Amino acid sequence: MAEITHRLIKTNGITIHIAEQGSGPAVVLLHGFPELWYSWRHQMPALAEAGFHAIALDMRGYGESEAPVGIENYTSFHVVGDIIGVLDALGEKQVFLVGHDWGSTIGWEVCRLRPDRLIAYVAVSVPFRIREPDSSAIQKMTKLLGEGFYWNTFQEPGRAEHDFASIGTTSALKNIIGGGANLKLNQVIAPKGKELSAVLPVVKKLPPWLTEDDIKYYTKHFEKTGFTGPINYYRNMHRNWELAAPWTNTPIHTKVLFIAGKDDLVLDFPGSMAFVTGPAFREAVPNLQEVIILDGSHFIHEEQPQRFNHELISFLTGLKSDV
Repeated sequence: MAEITHRLIKTNGITIHIAEQGSGPAVVLLHGFPELWYSWRHQMPALAEAGFHAIALDMRGYGESEAPVGIENYTSFHVVGDIIGVLDALGEKQVFLVGHDWGSTIGWEVCRLRPDRLIAYVAVSVPFRIREPDSSAIQKMTKLLGEGFYWNTFQEPGRAEHDFASIGTTSALKNIIGGGANLKLNQVIAPKGKELSAVLPVVKKLPPWLTEDDIKYYTKHFEKTGFTGPINYYRNMHRNWELAAPWTNTPIHTKVLFIAGKDDLVLDFPGSMAFVTGPAFREAVPNLQEVIILDGSHFIHEEQPQRFNHELISFLTGLKSDV
């Protein structure tokens, strides 16, 4: 089987780094926070072996991709533009898309803005909610969980960056990624006068699915780029809602598979588990094919790669005739 190769693509005014493996129908993989293309290291060879062309991006602001200066350069519209630019550069008219965490949120935006470029979408961890006209998601979560909720602590430029610097890049990554398996809602809500690092679990021993070499890889890149670009995605949450006004009350019609771990922090958000397992999710996504809840938590594609890959590849293979 061909090894993973890397290249840089100039598009949408910046340079995007992609990793590739295999040949066949294209499967584009979008990572979350605080990750890299590397978080799909278990999926890429499995996809290649199954006859797909796996393409994993470093999203703008991450890894080997360019990190433009300015919060305003990290709206979902900018990131969707990057993805479409990569597809154009690769000559891919339609692809399968897979997104985890922030990558899942961006993937939903691709479904909303450019459904013509997708065969189907696999969303991991973060469900789609129809845009409502009264308030944005961050306004609603602030009302429910208070100013200490991590979405809010991320809003002030430099605040989270200073917090992570105070404990060191390696510790920050260990606590967020390595601690993700046991992370509960109260551990991402900072008490008044405290920072997020004060409530995040301190990881001294990594879980079996995450190695010291994995953390070293992430650390090397985050020490080079810093956290500002990645956190700027959060700083555009309300702006994204404002810009999406033309899509108010509009459902997603792309064929979708949703996968999450039953202990995922996102499903611990108020009402989230009931939403993804109830009728409201299907009303928002009429072509939702299946909701799969696996044993595991937020980083389910890394925690349970064999089971995850089985579900992913079964879904994609069943739609190969649509290519």
